[in-house]
Amino acid sequence: MEKILRGMMDTMNAVKPPRMTALRELHDVEGGDPFAILIGTILSARTKDENTARVTRNLFERYKTPRELAAAKVKDVERIIKSIGFYHVKAKRIIEVARIITTQHNGKVPQNMGQLVMLPGVGRKTANCVLVYAFEKPAIPVDTHVHRISNRLGLVDTKTPENTELALMEKIPEKYWLQINDTFVMYGQNICKPVSPMCHVCKIKKMCRYYSAKNAS
Repeated sequence: MEKILRGMMDTMNAVKPPRMTALRELHDVEGGDPFAILIGTILSARTKDENTARVTRNLFERYKTPRELAAAKVKDVERIIKSIGFYHVKAKRIIEVARIITTQHNGKVPQNMGQLVMLPGVGRKTANCVLVYAFEKPAIPVDTHVHRISNRLGLVDTKTPENTELALMEKIPEKYWLQINDTFVMYGQNICKPVSPMCHVCKIKKMCRYYSAKNAS
């Protein structure tokens, strides 16, 4: 796994140093604040990274704590997050999440999967993102990039992100889990794209099942 992660970073740096992911940017800008990362992850669904980071920053300039966001009016939140996808649904959702965090968790974001997935709009991927980026707890958030690249490389042979997560957890040593989402997402955005992946520049193509199959004669 170390060769794969290092090869991905070497490839990206050789082509063009990649922009950090929205969640890594949130972690750095917000000082790893768990609530900001939780809300940012909910907002990030079907939204470009740069838009997610900007909207989340704007939101937390206005509402600095779970209690403040819990008391917000839906229309006011909608105005701030209007540029992201499904903003009507997400505005109501993040206010409800803030209310639950305030009233049921004493203003603190839960640090375990069981409690996180009970929050509105929080599935395993979002919960794993919070565990990794907010609490630096070993977990493997699997989005479309992680799912696609893991299958292309031949690390797994799975049909759903949920199955990919479980398969990776069985196969990959835990010491690498914190790096997987960040590195795979950047690689999926910049090199191993859904359409026309840049195999010609990839430094790990000799380890890739997809590349071998594509070039089999």
